[in-house]
Amino acid sequence: MSKTILVTGGSRGIGRAVCLLAARRGWSVGVNYVHDKEAAEAIVASAAREGARALAIPGDVAEESDVIAMFEKTAETLGPLDGVVVNAGIVAPAARLIEMSVERMRRIFDVNTLGAYVTAREAARRMMTSQGGRGGSIVLMSSAAARLGSPDLYVDYAGSKGAIDTLTIGLAQELGREGVRVNAIRPGMIETDIHASGGEPGRAHRVGATAPMGRPGRAEEIAEAVVWLLSDAASYTTGAILDVSGGR
Repeated sequence: MSKTILVTGGSRGIGRAVCLLAARRGWSVGVNYVHDKEAAEAIVASAAREGARALAIPGDVAEESDVIAMFEKTAETLGPLDGVVVNAGIVAPAARLIEMSVERMRRIFDVNTLGAYVTAREAARRMMTSQGGRGGSIVLMSSAAARLGSPDLYVDYAGSKGAIDTLTIGLAQELGREGVRVNAIRPGMIETDIHASGGEPGRAHRVGATAPMGRPGRAEEIAEAVVWLLSDAASYTTGAILDVSGGR
């Protein structure tokens, strides 16, 4: 069954992989980005080659007005949403808590936590059956850091993802009778450019080698789990937090 989905942070990394896989399924995809319009439009072009519809949508999830606008634009262009992937997230350079500025921590929580809550809120408002929606699926992107803590690296990032686990559990219960499923993925060490943005471009391979599977994961492997949770094959799965971490 064809679906219409919105992916925040869809122009790179895991978000990009989700958009491309969904397009290969023939789904319509809203590709949210903040800065890299060219990358988002490349995904749109790739979707078109697959015979799918896609739309590049600018917006910073830390800004409520941007989040609302991206939902409205997606619905206007692609139609009512069946799924939302709450994926946008950032990390800062490795540091101990005693070295972190309030400005750094505020930005981490504004994007990773508040942005996720607002995005999930807007998804729920549009998909709840009691509000005229047709139900759907919300998939939130957590992290193995939520249970590992990331000491001496970024406990702020880990904390921001711990909140995602809590949101998943609570929102799944709120929306269970509204036709909306809510689940989360906790990726482990994945090969994406988020590590470079945190000042450690080689971290995925260095730490990934210590996982039981002996390697880092690929964004495409996370995308497979996300698309399954969005699909009708996961129709009785809600409130789940799925570790895709190579056993780490």
